[in-house]
Amino acid sequence: MSASAYALADSWTMTRRELARWRRQPVQVAVGLVFPVMLLLMFGYLVGGGRGVTGDYLDYLVPGMLALTMAFGLEGTMIAVTQDLGKGVIDRFRSMPMTDGAVLVGRSAADMLQSALALAVLTGVGYALGWRAHGGLPAFLGAVGLLLLFRFAMLWTGIHLALVAGKPEMVTAVQILVWPVGFLSNALAAPGSMPGWLGTAVEWNPMSHTATAVRDLFGTPGTESGHVWPAVVWPLVLLAVFFPLAVRRFAGLSR
Repeated sequence: MSASAYALADSWTMTRRELARWRRQPVQVAVGLVFPVMLLLMFGYLVGGGRGVTGDYLDYLVPGMLALTMAFGLEGTMIAVTQDLGKGVIDRFRSMPMTDGAVLVGRSAADMLQSALALAVLTGVGYALGWRAHGGLPAFLGAVGLLLLFRFAMLWTGIHLALVAGKPEMVTAVQILVWPVGFLSNALAAPGSMPGWLGTAVEWNPMSHTATAVRDLFGTPGTESGHVWPAVVWPLVLLAVFFPLAVRRFAGLSR
């Protein structure tokens, strides 16, 4: 087999290893799926919100919550990676003919599967609440693709930061950095309702581009167009920076 075929086989082995953890930790998986639903219900009906939003707030909120969900919940992957390093699991893998980075790729693949499931659950809840996508099936699939691309970029950024932190206990401190990225965005409120400097910062947030592009593809009334390309470019830039950094640092730490 070629080197790329070996790398794919090793990564798939590591993906199955991570999926096996789902059977041993069903509560953790369930919490990851229920938490964004709770946020949707809380902001939609309990806290309210929607400053500066015209029309039905649910039309604005559901796409924003889908984008917000892709930014949150990285700590499971980050902790698993650092635990593998700390417990010597990587050293055992090193004794096998395994491709460098297969552990990271397998873990990220499992995370992406769970993220796709979270999108499906949250979208289903949105439909149950009365939200509808009006852009057609191709646009709907394009929106899902943008959301998963953003998740993939955030995931590898988080993996690199976790490797820099080095210990599972430090992951919580690193994870706190995700909250400003999530809430300093247009996921819950329109930038036009914010102070000028804050609204400008929100508009530059990569997640804001993803949320706006997703609203546009879903056919949300009053959504500004032209954000699809920034929603593609920003994650690709993050991946170009943090994917090789994470793999290189992982290889160096595990030797």
